[in-house]
Amino acid sequence: MKETRREPGAPPPAGAAPGGDPDSAAPDADLAVSLGDLVLANPVMTASGTFGGSGREFAPYLDLSKLGAIVVKTITPRPRPGNPPPRTRETAAGLLNSIGLQNPGFDRWVGEVLPLLRDIGTRVVINIAGETPAEYDELAGRLDGLPGIDAVEVNISCPNVEQGGACPAQDPAVTHRVISGVRARTRLPVIAKLSPNVEDVTVIARAAEDAGADAVSLVNTFLGTAVDWRTRRPVFRNVVAGLSGPAIKPLALWLVYRVVRAVSVPVIGIGGISTAEDAMEFLLVGATAIQVGTASFRTPSAAARIVRELPALLREAGAGSVREYRGTLRSWSHEAS
Repeated sequence: MKETRREPGAPPPAGAAPGGDPDSAAPDADLAVSLGDLVLANPVMTASGTFGGSGREFAPYLDLSKLGAIVVKTITPRPRPGNPPPRTRETAAGLLNSIGLQNPGFDRWVGEVLPLLRDIGTRVVINIAGETPAEYDELAGRLDGLPGIDAVEVNISCPNVEQGGACPAQDPAVTHRVISGVRARTRLPVIAKLSPNVEDVTVIARAAEDAGADAVSLVNTFLGTAVDWRTRRPVFRNVVAGLSGPAIKPLALWLVYRVVRAVSVPVIGIGGISTAEDAMEFLLVGATAIQVGTASFRTPSAAARIVRELPALLREAGAGSVREYRGTLRSWSHEAS
């Protein structure tokens, strides 16, 4: 069937099925995956900060209930205004952003956003961040027991806040302190979101696992910048920004490959995933699930399309389930034998 293309932000055509595609894939493969005790209907999640404030903003473009999970935009104990504009800059193969964790703060978020998520029809993962370990502890404790939340993703990796892009995930001791504090204060599954901007991400991943993380997700954005040669000034007021999109996919895939082999907890792959083929690559190197981020800006239904197309690709790979296919990358020496 010929695809009807629609500009991002435009409403779906009258009578169109959710997701912008009237055809849906037959459920001929088992897509279910488990992140510790958290069971997802499929491995496709959205990435924090790329899917609106609650995810409801994308409802005109896809059936939210078809996704494995929605990860909401980062929340902090108190409101944050974010960085001054400009906040984004498109690159040849990606996007630089310097948002600065803008959010309404915990109290307003619980009162206004959380109620919108309780009947969304899929798993809801809350992404949290703090300026100190104590603030992470506070958020984890206040979230515990609230209805409608299935897991907590601990953002220890955001590079576009103050201090030149420094983050807890650059230090294994700080990582352990933050994750162990969150683990002690919540019964929810805990996912540690890791930064690629470290000397050895496997060291950080093991620290998060030792601290009690049920899973790790990676990668967050790579540090980058942009300058304007005409004005002779940095594009971003903070100078540093975070690079995402197709440009980082090979780097993210390599780091996920390494971390899968360094820890025993599930790994969620993130970075430049735009298609079902991209998702298959991350699953092949051992990721249990994936998150779709920047692709949703260009194609709001990107995550739903990946869910629909995965069964056919698994069938082509000779696998009847994600579990059967995951981590089956072959080495050249295996081929030679």
